[in-house]
Amino acid sequence: QGQTLMNYLESVRVEDEAKNLPFRLPVQWVNRPHLDFRGFCGTIVSGSIRPGDEVQVASSGQTSRVARIVTMNGDLDEGVAGQAVTLTLTSEIDISRGDMLSMPDAPPRLSRHPEAHLVWMHDEPLQPGQVYLVKTASAVTPGRVTRVQYAVDVNTLEQNQATTLGLNGIGVVKLELDRAVAFDPYRQNRDTGSFILIDRFSNATVGAGMVISAAPVEVQTARPERGTGVTEEAGFLPRRFSLTE
Repeated sequence: QGQTLMNYLESVRVEDEAKNLPFRLPVQWVNRPHLDFRGFCGTIVSGSIRPGDEVQVASSGQTSRVARIVTMNGDLDEGVAGQAVTLTLTSEIDISRGDMLSMPDAPPRLSRHPEAHLVWMHDEPLQPGQVYLVKTASAVTPGRVTRVQYAVDVNTLEQNQATTLGLNGIGVVKLELDRAVAFDPYRQNRDTGSFILIDRFSNATVGAGMVISAAPVEVQTARPERGTGVTEEAGFLPRRFSLTE
């Protein structure tokens, strides 16, 4: 005869698996107090990092190596998931607030078209095509739900055809974002695989989502053929998408 179930549940240690996942650091602030210091501040949401490790900017693919891991209590030999740190790098590369740092051999998926489970939390139903603010672990960007794949009946778990979601409705949707954002599937990383939808006018949180998959950003790899009507400039310059009402 041992301790009660309640006592065991209240005292059992739950192992945090985030430190065993690939490294992810959403950049929350670029700290540059003077010309001799440039650090990238944020909370490590998964994995670990050491001075000398190579890191990659998810949005651009640029890489550098970690010079220092700075905290208010001094430099660290290793930063792990859950710690708020400032990383300095050995070379100057373009990094801004909203970027995500990762390891080059295990980057997140960069996408404008994620598919996700969505829970709708507002009295007004979801309006596919309307522009909302999509807040992820690393950024806030305009986006819209382009299609409701199906709604889930919470009583029977049946998948029913639907064009919208009402209050407390749950379904699978496809989104289109104004710019590519770094995602991981929610099953792999809860921090970088989740998001919320915000009404642009009231700032109310209207929905919460969990990413299932994300279509990769298309990359132009071949030069356009002559006579196709596509200029070389149009074929190679990145295209900027703008979502409007």
